[in-house]
Amino acid sequence: MDTSIKHQHDFSEHNHHGEKRTLYVLILTVTTMFVEIAAGTYYGSMALLADGWHMGTHAAAFCITLFAYRYAKKHQYSGRFSFGTGKVSVLGGFTSAIALGIVALLMIVESVGRLFNPQNIQFNEAILVACLGLVVNLASMFLLGDHHHGHDHHDHSHAHSHEHSHHHHEHHHDHNLRAAYMHVLADTLTSLLAIIALLFGKFYGWNWLDAIMGMVGGLVILKWTHNLLKQTSPILLDESINEDYIQQILDELSPFGEVTDLHIWRVSSHHYSAAITIDSNSSLSLSDFKQKLAKFDKISHLTLEVNE
Repeated sequence: MDTSIKHQHDFSEHNHHGEKRTLYVLILTVTTMFVEIAAGTYYGSMALLADGWHMGTHAAAFCITLFAYRYAKKHQYSGRFSFGTGKVSVLGGFTSAIALGIVALLMIVESVGRLFNPQNIQFNEAILVACLGLVVNLASMFLLGDHHHGHDHHDHSHAHSHEHSHHHHEHHHDHNLRAAYMHVLADTLTSLLAIIALLFGKFYGWNWLDAIMGMVGGLVILKWTHNLLKQTSPILLDESINEDYIQQILDELSPFGEVTDLHIWRVSSHHYSAAITIDSNSSLSLSDFKQKLAKFDKISHLTLEVNE
């Protein structure tokens, strides 16, 4: 007996452009990391060593981003996932956001410690390291900076639903690439604040400003982390569509019967699936109900049951 299913339910998309750019940034970051660690070890510089290992945390985040891309691509048509691998990118972004938050907390703890226990700062060397980090991060931002145009570079695989299918165009983010960009942006902010603090420390003796800038940077990064978690966690938890949209569907169907079951949930960062059951009190056919729901084009996959 043939058990194959004609309808494929894959709502994933692969951002080849984003994957390639992330790989370039990873190579740049890892190269800088090894150079700084080697130089720090040779010259006995704690500033170089610290920044080198800090680069390592971001390299780990970029590895998460690349792994998510590769995993989603590899299993795109495997059938192991009910609606494809559309949420893998979202999970990658969520995981990277947690890593970013941990880095921010460590920055704040370290800064508070330095505020109460000031350390001698080799200003010229520290400024050089901060400028090097800023240049590398600006280059990385340039490579990843078009993440908000990610939808232009996707390979879309939209399946036909059991009852109907429509292609809904809307602006959306690649959360996986956005998380990588946030890591670079956070490092850029850290380098910039460090340069400002070190210059004031060198010329005015405000050594305490380095710790204050560290705390400010950590708090800003925590805010970015919170925003990214707010974007990704509802998708991973199958959050429903907004209530107004649901009410519009109910208003459309209620004159022709009672909606006894209605579920709408996200199957990827910007695709929704719906399962609707209606007890019909009209002569409308299944095709008629499908036609009435066709205008709700945020729903990419619909399963409709009509009981007469």
